Amino acid sequence: MRIVLKSTLSEETAHKVMRVLGRSFALAVMLAFTLAATGHAADTIRLAVQKTGTFSWELAAIRARGLDKEADLSLEVTELASPEAGKISLRAGSADIILSDWLWVSRERALGAGLTFFPYSSALGAVMVPAASPLRTLADLKGRKLGVGGGAIDKSWLLLQARMKQDGIDLRSDASIVYGAPPLIAAKALDGEMDASLNFWNFCAQLEAKGFRRLAGIEDILPKLGAKGAVSAVGYVFDESWAASHKDALARFIAMTRKAKQLLVSSDAAWDNIAPLTGTSDATLLKTYRDRYRDGIPRRSINDEEADARVLYRVLAEIGGRDLVGPATELDPGTFYHAAPGD
Repeated sequence: MRIVLKSTLSEETAHKVMRVLGRSFALAVMLAFTLAATGHAADTIRLAVQKTGTFSWELAAIRARGLDKEADLSLEVTELASPEAGKISLRAGSADIILSDWLWVSRERALGAGLTFFPYSSALGAVMVPAASPLRTLADLKGRKLGVGGGAIDKSWLLLQARMKQDGIDLRSDASIVYGAPPLIAAKALDGEMDASLNFWNFCAQLEAKGFRRLAGIEDILPKLGAKGAVSAVGYVFDESWAASHKDALARFIAMTRKAKQLLVSSDAAWDNIAPLTGTSDATLLKTYRDRYRDGIPRRSINDEEADARVLYRVLAEIGGRDLVGPATELDPGTFYHAAPGD
């Protein structure tokens, strides 16, 4: 007698086993994807931001619309009291990105630092006068009292001097110059203690909202100095070695900020989140802030921006000297960052 032992399952039992295994496999796959998703961390970018600066406005728009999450970025923001504190944070390695100007970046590069710049805003200051002022052109500044926000090597002040020298006017000797902190110069202008004032764009906006008029914006004089369009004076500044090792995250950061700027151009409602950060509830001033901010959003290619910055650098180097630009008489070739999509 032969005894045969069957090791095969019945067809019905086999189907049941396959169904159980199939469900188990599906659950395992779902669990794997869930673990992968929960284990994924967004790329972190550390920002050093002046508490009262306009970068905080942009960040407010980014957070309100969730653009940082959309870009898969985690933004760690450190609020600082001054732009100089941001420079210190960047050089110390405690921040990845700050706002500063290409002139400083080029100077630092000439001294051995590997910093680079990507445009943030072309908003510049202006020469402001009271509405009833008899001054009608920049030539009328001759013999007048002019307040300058910043100091003797403020870039807007140097550019204004260079433009007036083309007309044979040396403002340092042909006008009475008063230097001071931007808020102080704005306050003294409101009090009528000077005939005209040159200040940063946001302080000019405050005067504009109080009825002052622009005798000339600094952007208006740039063509006479050789620029072919608006030039971003302020930009995102970061170390080029960091940029190389975080190229994808940086590209997403730049794309995110462009979306935020487009939002602030197209939507007045988007400014509702920014209003509390401006320090004012005055509707006229808020509108002026909004309009001037929009005017300063970069719209040119990096190549065009860099070409004009190179021209203006020579102007600044000539009039500001080594105290302003350091040892280099030309804009360093690596000053502007070119690796972002859409440049």
